[in-house]
Amino acid sequence: MAEFVQGFENLAKIGPCISIFGSARTQPGNKYYELTVEIAQRLAKEGFGIITGGGPGIMEAANKGAALAEGRSVGLNIQLPFEQTSNPYIDTETSMNFDYFFVRKVMFTKYAQAFIMMPGGWGTMDEFFEVATLIQTRKFTQTPMICIGSAYWRGLFDWMRTTMQDAEANISPGDLEMIKIFDTADEVVAYMSEFYTHNKLQPNF
Repeated sequence: MAEFVQGFENLAKIGPCISIFGSARTQPGNKYYELTVEIAQRLAKEGFGIITGGGPGIMEAANKGAALAEGRSVGLNIQLPFEQTSNPYIDTETSMNFDYFFVRKVMFTKYAQAFIMMPGGWGTMDEFFEVATLIQTRKFTQTPMICIGSAYWRGLFDWMRTTMQDAEANISPGDLEMIKIFDTADEVVAYMSEFYTHNKLQPNF
């Protein structure tokens, strides 16, 4: 309960934000690390705050991009026995630590007006399917969901289309269309600009 209260108090007036997910293992110099910095920096210049898991890798890159643009930079750190340490690019007042994944996920989803999935591992896939389920079941308003790196994501999407959708009918035709796959910062910024020309910025729930 204390973690919910802290998160709600710290983020209640944060303004429009975008949650960016991805691997904690991605190092500076990696193409996806540098692309994340560029995407976050450009979105921050458009007025969006950036929310990440607060750790190293892609999370660090996203917070770094926000900091370079002097935008809002949120870090939702999780206590883990490995990998996770807080990165130095998070705003002091929005750097938080969580023991519970489920509370942390509420903060990721409640305050984000879009979700960007960079390449990642188990944690990123957990967040990918959590967000996709919330959008598909309309538990919150229609919200942009973007995967970055067609080479990384294409195999998963091909399997979901041919097996989950076509062969087994476990998802509906059109479910996959709610998720965009892009490769450049230009595509992300253009899509976000177009989307919020026609849709309101508002809390998800």
